[in-house]
Amino acid sequence: MKNLVGLLAALATLGLPMTIATYPQTAQAQTKGMEHRDDRRDSRQVSREVKQACKAGDEKTRAECRNVKHDVKQEGRQNGPSSTPATTANPH
Repeated sequence: MKNLVGLLAALATLGLPMTIATYPQTAQAQTKGMEHRDDRRDSRQVSREVKQACKAGDEKTRAECRNVKHDVKQEGRQNGPSSTPATTANPH
């Protein structure tokens, strides 16, 4: 009986860390697609915050606030860490 309890204790002691190690780690941005998606989400959130701040002030109309939001989103698309310029100049 003591041998059985000792064996079960040893299995529990060694088995628990092994079991935990076999589970995959939490997902992080591992692929380009996931990174692009995170960048777009960040850009959208920043543009929403800018629009809300614009609407809180009384000096601009709704249309002007929409344009400000649009400009922020476009800037995020063009100046993102892995984005390419929207237009390229022709050297010839």
